Amino acid sequence: MSRPKRYELSPEHWDRIKDLLPGKPGEPGRSASDNRTFVNGVLWVLRSGAHWHDLPERYGEWKTVHKRFTRWARAGVWERVVAHLIRDPGNDYVSLDSSLVRAHQQAATGGLTTKIRMAVDALGRPLKLVLTPGQRGDAPLAPVLLNGLSPRRVLADKADDSNAIRALVADLGAAAVIPCNPTRKRLIADDAEAYKMRNTVERCFNRLKHFRRIATRFDRRVIHFLSFLQIAAARLWTR
Repeated sequence: MSRPKRYELSPEHWDRIKDLLPGKPGEPGRSASDNRTFVNGVLWVLRSGAHWHDLPERYGEWKTVHKRFTRWARAGVWERVVAHLIRDPGNDYVSLDSSLVRAHQQAATGGLTTKIRMAVDALGRPLKLVLTPGQRGDAPLAPVLLNGLSPRRVLADKADDSNAIRALVADLGAAAVIPCNPTRKRLIADDAEAYKMRNTVERCFNRLKHFRRIATRFDRRVIHFLSFLQIAAARLWTR
């Protein structure tokens, strides 16, 4: 068997997701016989950052691949794939953070920057992903990121230091490892040693931004950029 080309799924990685994709026997629509070629084409665009027009012919006609990518995005396929892969999170602690992504000129109509708000597990794997405009504050999204999780500790930076977030963390039965915001009148002690582990979320952002379609937003439509982000997250879970 020939080795997968650069960016493509290995047989082991393909086996982990193939049954999660549309087109299985008995389902309406086209057969899944070319799903692997299609997914590898999408991965090529994600990793290279190239325009859809430049998609190599081995993956099919670019307009057809792009339309299918959009159809799967609207149907929530990419979201379901990454949700299925998140089956055994390292929930000793969860780290929260955000990162800004600059828009390419062709995507500037969607805003000059987009913020990725993320929760990762103790092994630095993405658990929850939310997109907002770049100027949006971090704290209001903490409940969305923590919903359904059951960590022993929640690590976050000063931007997440509020009574509401600390109460939310306590309701989860977890300890809040959050440095105090300078505006807080009464300081609250935090575990400085445990806080060092928050670098897992920073490393996760670095790995996600190895995919050039994540490092720079080329997509005008939020659903397209979010789908690429979900696919990149799925790749981290299959490694």
